[in-house]
Amino acid sequence: MTRRFLFVLGSSRDDGNTETLARRAAEQLPEDVEQQWIDLAAHPLPDFVDLRHDSDRVRPTEGNVALLLDATLAATDIVIVSPLYWYSVSAHTKRYLDYWAGWLRTPGLDFKPTMAGRTLWGVTVLAEHEPAVADPLIGTLNNSAAYMGMRFGGVLLGNGSKPGDVLNDAEALTRAKAFFQGETPLARFPHES
Repeated sequence: MTRRFLFVLGSSRDDGNTETLARRAAEQLPEDVEQQWIDLAAHPLPDFVDLRHDSDRVRPTEGNVALLLDATLAATDIVIVSPLYWYSVSAHTKRYLDYWAGWLRTPGLDFKPTMAGRTLWGVTVLAEHEPAVADPLIGTLNNSAAYMGMRFGGVLLGNGSKPGDVLNDAEALTRAKAFFQGETPLARFPHES
């Protein structure tokens, strides 16, 4: 399968620092690697409704939900591009990941087996100078990848607050140049063998 990257933009700010850093990393991908960028603020998902115990209700897959589902299934690599909000992913991003729980239970979709073996990446920019504050965000993505049987490519961290600040983070820009060249081994969910 030809590599196809889906960049899921989770910021509530246009052209923010996190997107800027993600685009710097994406510039390094070979030209034959397809890229799709979806801004969750421009393509909002409705609030997620957990229907797992409501077997007589059909989960809607239309509009932006269908757009995100189709793009997710088509991607070999999913890049969560979310600024660090309250030590984790943004609300837009969390809602997108909540939909994964619904897609896991959608009859005939085979979401988990389809996603197994693909790679989940993250890009985030934080205003703090202590990278450990991003550990909850990293844990969310790592554990999500592990549960799905996906590879975890890691999280590219940058520093900045005001628009454009990340361009002053020389270390992050250097890391961006090689970020998509490596990935960690297949992640394992702690309860799976």
